[in-house]
Amino acid sequence: MQMTASFIDFIPVLPEILVLLTACAVLILEALKAKPNTSYYLALCGLLGATLLTLVFAGDDVVIAMNGLFIQDPMADVLKIAAYIASMMAMAYGRVYLQARGMLKGEFFGLLLFAVLGIMVMISAAHFLTLYLGLELLSLAMYAMVAMQRDSTRASEAAMKYFVLGALASGLLLYGMSLLYGLSGSLSLMQITETLQGTTANSMQLAFALVFIVAGLGFKLGVAPFHMWVPDIYQGAPTAVTLFIASAPKIAAFAFVMRLLIDGLSFAVADWQPMLALMAVASLAVGNLAAIMQTNLKRMLAYSTIAHMGFLLLGMMAASPAGLAAGMYYAVAYAVMSLGAFGLILHMSHQGFEAENLDDWRGLNRTHPWMAALMAMLLLSMAGLPPFLGFYAKLFVLQALVGAGFITVAVVAVLLSLIGAYYYLRVVKIMYFDAPAAEPMAPSGDAAVLLSINGMAVLLLGLLPQPLLALCVQAIQVSI
Repeated sequence: MQMTASFIDFIPVLPEILVLLTACAVLILEALKAKPNTSYYLALCGLLGATLLTLVFAGDDVVIAMNGLFIQDPMADVLKIAAYIASMMAMAYGRVYLQARGMLKGEFFGLLLFAVLGIMVMISAAHFLTLYLGLELLSLAMYAMVAMQRDSTRASEAAMKYFVLGALASGLLLYGMSLLYGLSGSLSLMQITETLQGTTANSMQLAFALVFIVAGLGFKLGVAPFHMWVPDIYQGAPTAVTLFIASAPKIAAFAFVMRLLIDGLSFAVADWQPMLALMAVASLAVGNLAAIMQTNLKRMLAYSTIAHMGFLLLGMMAASPAGLAAGMYYAVAYAVMSLGAFGLILHMSHQGFEAENLDDWRGLNRTHPWMAALMAMLLLSMAGLPPFLGFYAKLFVLQALVGAGFITVAVVAVLLSLIGAYYYLRVVKIMYFDAPAAEPMAPSGDAAVLLSINGMAVLLLGLLPQPLLALCVQAIQVSI
């Protein structure tokens, strides 16, 4: 079949084209030995331009472009804008940190822009080819970003682990996709649904395909029992890179699961629901219990991420409009919370000192009360305590689970979340009730205002959760 694309097909992909051109321009500037700040501001302008283009061309309709490879819908618009904002904040938080360690280079911003491009392609993928292209573009950029601190053995080890396990996950996904292609004769998500809807002749082959695909998704999401890479990567990577990995790619992860399981495999919901339930509960158990034993804050937040991704899967498992909207809400909420938490770690670090051990945060309230208050708000929000954003993120997921009839799973999730609250409250106790460290931390950088906005957003979105929830509900209703 001959495939052609008209000019109209390129309108929905203009933000992707702009980000690609910006990334290429940043790399050219790096080759010309331009000042690092030039690349920083150019990357910011590129992401701002992509945000404006996405807003200008956003609509309430679903548009299929590029011969069925690309889809533009309200869900894609909302998630892309959230990813742009998260990426720009990650750049702003990490600039001083990177400069102090000699990593403020055009190659960092080029890799970050290619990672954002991968996120955008994943969010708007309507075909196995674009799904996999976006996933690998994001993954390859992140492998290189983790290894950027070349004189760090820990970073190099983390990058190697990330690469090997990422390659394994990609192989699992590809094998599952090839099985589905053999069953349906198509790589289009919509055509796969139309072809395999209601079929039972190839149920064994379909089950095998689902197992490989869900296992690959588990690796990419970092959920149990495929979570072994997450703590090492979070701890080993430079904190500025960890900040990015913990925020924008989580938004893409929700979109990836949404496109693959809801858009492409909704007819097999009875088969993949138990798999998601098992991974979600295992993630909540492993993440919350393992985090209790950690003395490194980055590693503790890594196990926390595993538990949060378990909650996100619970929303997807409900497979109802309410559950999907709750999952989307949770993905955005977690990105906001992780940006603030890792941003504070960056802000309190300086040359030769990484503020990543729990003991480093002892008595912070006595030396820097506002920083301690911001970190406390972010951690209490992650724990799911009212009136913060994280409370409503968990509440909406639990309501969707109960509404879908998964009451037992909802009860187990609540109990495991109560266990998880301990390690968040432990950090708050260290900041407010322990004596200050021998050498108290001192903020470095100029991100205090942005961090304050980030922290207050967690509080304000908790006090007024409805606007964001209504946006997610509307986006999901149109997109499915």
